[in-house]
Amino acid sequence: MWHTLTLYRRLMSVQMRSQMQYRTAFVLETLSTAVIVAVEFGSVALVLNRFGGIQGWTLAEVAFLYGMSETAFGFMDMIFAGFDPPVFGQHVRRGTFDQLLLRPINITTQVMGSEFTLRRLGKIALGLAIFAFAVQANQIIWTPLKLAYLPVVMFSLFLFFGGLFIIGATITFWTVDSIEVMNILTYGSSFTIDCPMTIYPDWIRRFFTFVVPVIFLSYYPSLYFLDRPELAEAPSFAPFLSPVVGVGLLLLALRFWHFGIRRYQSTGT
Repeated sequence: MWHTLTLYRRLMSVQMRSQMQYRTAFVLETLSTAVIVAVEFGSVALVLNRFGGIQGWTLAEVAFLYGMSETAFGFMDMIFAGFDPPVFGQHVRRGTFDQLLLRPINITTQVMGSEFTLRRLGKIALGLAIFAFAVQANQIIWTPLKLAYLPVVMFSLFLFFGGLFIIGATITFWTVDSIEVMNILTYGSSFTIDCPMTIYPDWIRRFFTFVVPVIFLSYYPSLYFLDRPELAEAPSFAPFLSPVVGVGLLLLALRFWHFGIRRYQSTGT
């Protein structure tokens, strides 16, 4: 275990040093990811400011959802970048994944250490800034339970999106290239939970409740943190399913990953 962690730390160190070789490019790429988040949230803010809210949610409350989702997804996209389906699909198509299999090192560690997109720090920084604004503007009454549960929710979101990346990467063993449906599930899920689920049609809410249960990772916990009136209508356990869903999906994704590795056949390139 310690050997694996040490190896991963060294791989991360190599990735960071290589990306910092070109400081100007790194700064520009980091700023660009921050600008994208700023423009996206700015567009949402303009609409909400014009209409005074959406389905009873104020700008500050939507910012709470948005900041939490963008921060967690940014961390995941930085650390799980090696499993990003379009990136991992390149390894499968070019045959470089075969080289990883030949090394006497844990394959999951190698893939995670193969990419580390440090420029995602821009996205993370903006996500944290939006979240800090939301916490201040909503004047949340923090209890010891809320303070303890907030990092659990953020970490659960991180694990959930990481699990989706792993599933998408595993699918490329059979499709070679990534498929767009996985982008819908990963980036689409992140975009969907940036806003309250009540604004969506019933079939979308059911999909993100029973098929991709991301509703338990953002919407329901946010009702609890913000003391929204909808919390009285939800099952009492719903806001606290976040770690179950996050850890559960990651474990299922890893089982699928190892199943895919056992069935993997080289492309011959």
